[in-house]
Amino acid sequence: MAIARKGTRRIDVDGTAYLWKVRRRPTYSQGIGESPLTFVVERAEEPGALLVVSLPCAHPRNRVGLPSATVLPGTVAEAVRVALGRGWCPGRPGPAFRVTLENAVTAA
Repeated sequence: MAIARKGTRRIDVDGTAYLWKVRRRPTYSQGIGESPLTFVVERAEEPGALLVVSLPCAHPRNRVGLPSATVLPGTVAEAVRVALGRGWCPGRPGPAFRVTLENAVTAA
């Protein structure tokens, strides 16, 4: 499944172009602080399996005032490298590949 192009940002990681996106509105569980901030990544050319990355903070638009952070391009690049090292094949169709970054570089 591909991500919607509207609102995506482009990043080059080690010579390969990727598109990434943070959900603008939080899901219900993100809004009440039960689920963490997540973003998705896919290869810009010939997309395949999505990468879903969870961060150790709340979505910035959560409704309960939990501390949140901004996703930085460096965090996206780190997530892509970690996922590739764990076996993510971004050009091959398949289920979403999930990664959790415990020590992510974010801006508060």
